[in-house]
Amino acid sequence: MLLYSERIEIILQQVQLQSVVRITDLTELLHVSIDTVRRDLKSMEKNGLVRCVRGGACLPNSLTALSDFSGEEIIHIDLKREAARKALRCIHPGDVVALNAGTTNTILAQELAFRNDKITVITNNLAAVNILMQNSYIHLIVIGGMVDVIEKATYGRVCENEFSSYYPDIAFLSIDAVDDQEGFTDFRMQEVGVIELLAQQARQTIVVMDSSRLGKRSQKKVLPLHKVDRLVADDNVPKRLKERYERKGLLIE
Repeated sequence: MLLYSERIEIILQQVQLQSVVRITDLTELLHVSIDTVRRDLKSMEKNGLVRCVRGGACLPNSLTALSDFSGEEIIHIDLKREAARKALRCIHPGDVVALNAGTTNTILAQELAFRNDKITVITNNLAAVNILMQNSYIHLIVIGGMVDVIEKATYGRVCENEFSSYYPDIAFLSIDAVDDQEGFTDFRMQEVGVIELLAQQARQTIVVMDSSRLGKRSQKKVLPLHKVDRLVADDNVPKRLKERYERKGLLIE
């Protein structure tokens, strides 16, 4: 069972990821009882860390500006978490894993923080770094560069040069959208070089994406379908849609 201090850290991460976090979701995430979560939230409220609301908690007004995600609620967070948990099945002890920037990979980092496998994680995702530092089994390599305070990530020439010296076993890519005609697209222009580089360097390239992003197109083409080994999504992708993408060379799990 996690210590109280460890539970606090995870709860704070959750209220930063979404405007309101539900008690029922926290019990599942922390593997503790509802009473334990309620006690934790009451204690945190007394210390000014959260504000309790009906059925859950949110950041107090005084801390909203300090949120890792600027108070922005993560859309389809339940679907992203489902996809992230499925993606963990691809990791084996001893693997070198690369994560790029993006909220889906931040959620993946939360799930990864509960595992006791000795792995190496290389990332420019600063929000993920804050989470993964809690797990002593993970050898963490932080990629430097210019800092994007909105995306909570490093980017630029230094970032890409550092990434280029690694050949990870798996690159988990957080990408905004995919279409069976246009391939993978994203709106984060500074992240495009990182995505392309990781897809080139990694032994296996896996995009982790919630099902709402299939059939969508963002601002910048990033990768063709055949450059990705598989897309791991939640279970809401219809079989016919999986078959359509598979005919174009992309396996969806």
